[in-house]
Amino acid sequence: MHSRTLLIGRASGWINLRLSARVLWVNVALLLLATVLALFALCYGTLRISPGQVWQALLGDGPAGFQTVVNQWRAPRVVMALVLGAGLGVSGAIFQSAIRNPLGSPDVVGFNAGAFTGALIVIILLNGSYYQIAGGALLGGIAAAALVYLLAWRQGIVGFRLIIVGIGIGAVLSALNSWLIISASLESAMSAALWGAGSLNGITWSKGQPALVLVPLTIIATLLLGRRLQLMEMGDDSARALGINAESSRLWLMLGGIILTAVATATAGPIAFIALAAPQIARRMTAANAMPLFSAATTGAVLLLLADVIAQHAFNGIQLPVGAVTVSIGGLYLIWLLIRESRRS
Repeated sequence: MHSRTLLIGRASGWINLRLSARVLWVNVALLLLATVLALFALCYGTLRISPGQVWQALLGDGPAGFQTVVNQWRAPRVVMALVLGAGLGVSGAIFQSAIRNPLGSPDVVGFNAGAFTGALIVIILLNGSYYQIAGGALLGGIAAAALVYLLAWRQGIVGFRLIIVGIGIGAVLSALNSWLIISASLESAMSAALWGAGSLNGITWSKGQPALVLVPLTIIATLLLGRRLQLMEMGDDSARALGINAESSRLWLMLGGIILTAVATATAGPIAFIALAAPQIARRMTAANAMPLFSAATTGAVLLLLADVIAQHAFNGIQLPVGAVTVSIGGLYLIWLLIRESRRS
């Protein structure tokens, strides 16, 4: 297939999009797959609803019971899976591209563990509400990221050092999390364990409202900085030669990635491996030289919605937390990635 290029704006401007035919078709296919999965999730369940009845319910027509099931129970879960998956995919793409390492994922370098620590403190020590727990997770993720960044800083950031420091901080925070759960009351420990599994069960429009605003806005801001990210993949010296402040750009981009991860964790709990796998899968499908941010978003959305569908329907009568599915699939992917990287080196 011959590559065709779509250029928007000037090369020196903020937006510089070059879309090959392959990238375009991959994104279209991913969007269609997301639509099919969303329709399946809206139709299939204990109460089977036809696509026509789903459409009527979305328009506010049809039986009141169908409207409740579709609009209040299933639609929030589908939309949040797509939005949070897209946010995690972009977050992983930012970190992997900014530090030029396929293991540079927020859940690998301890940001998820920090968000879990923040949530545990609110759950166990403060007995907080849902929004207070979400706020604690958001602050915990940002604090963990700041600590990792400061400890990894040595006249600049090197990707391997950031990953090693992040893994160490993540291990310390995981131990702290285990101690908090063990020392908590039974009720608080059960609430913490349920939240820590990463689940979309019981998600509502009101609970997901902050993420519905923050995630799209942060993704848009990241796309506007996409050209800087592409230049940074060539190395800091090359980026500086082209007029890009590498450290400042990396800090702002990583802040966007941290916000996306923290918001997703605050909304649904720590969901592992979407941020790790989605960017690499997107890059291989598009065969792109630079990290495809939009493709990483669509891939992450499809992966999380697919994992949630599996979590709901793979075992009759049992709904698993979506985090349990992503960990199972992501663990196999991580093993494959480590073997591949060791062979390459």
